[in-house]
Amino acid sequence: MVSGELRPGDIYSAAALATRLGVSSSPVREALLTLVNQGLLEPVRNRGYRVVAVTERDLDEIYEMRLLLEVPATLSAGAAASPDDLVRLDGLAAEIESAAEAGDVARFLEADRRFHLDLLALSGNGRLTGAIATLRDQTRLYGLEKLAEHGRLADSAGEHREMLAAIAERDWARLEGQVKAHLKHVRAEWAAG
Repeated sequence: MVSGELRPGDIYSAAALATRLGVSSSPVREALLTLVNQGLLEPVRNRGYRVVAVTERDLDEIYEMRLLLEVPATLSAGAAASPDDLVRLDGLAAEIESAAEAGDVARFLEADRRFHLDLLALSGNGRLTGAIATLRDQTRLYGLEKLAEHGRLADSAGEHREMLAAIAERDWARLEGQVKAHLKHVRAEWAAG
């Protein structure tokens, strides 16, 4: 899905995907069910799984939910962050930047996901982190290919270190503004996709 080989509206069977990937059907079925639970696929009786097309309204609703949940969660997480946490998160920010420079969308997505979820986990609220993870997963594929083509992944990548600097300085107003701006940029990326 990240590479764009699986397209919205198309139907795929577990057996066909397993053959294509050279693995047994069991782990593929488990992965497909995980994607169903994340809202990325829907089961089609006796046929397989369809990649869900996300509408502009869906994207708007997800953006609004992320804004309502992710901003205060990030502020809470930032307040709980230790210097060691910031060093670890800085390593992830470096990985995001490296992937962006290489135009490696899959690696960018993975490092970006780890950065945000590791940061949010510092809030101590696992359910909130899980809810945000689900929202992120429903939209993570939108717009990134175009950003990579135009060399703009680096713009998004640099925002992570800015957030870490605000946390290190305990500048909560600045952090709030940066998280809101980051989410706004993400929503613009979805529109570009």
